[in-house]
Amino acid sequence: MDVEQFNLELRKFLKRFGVTAQREIEKAVADGIEHNTLRGTETLPVHAVLSIPGVLSEMRIDGEIALAARSTP
Repeated sequence: MDVEQFNLELRKFLKRFGVTAQREIEKAVADGIEHNTLRGTETLPVHAVLSIPGVLSEMRIDGEIALAARSTP
């Protein structure tokens, strides 16, 4: 295996995934706010699933995306 080539290709894939995912999430949230299905103050649960057929069956990453800063009492 050419580790340098592998790392380059992996970084390109992850960058493409990140940019595409961010764009789609931004569009979905904007649509939700426009159609009043989101207020814009929620914290949204989120998960991403990655698989590589024959190599990685499934890796899941869970998290949250806050649409507004949380207020402190």
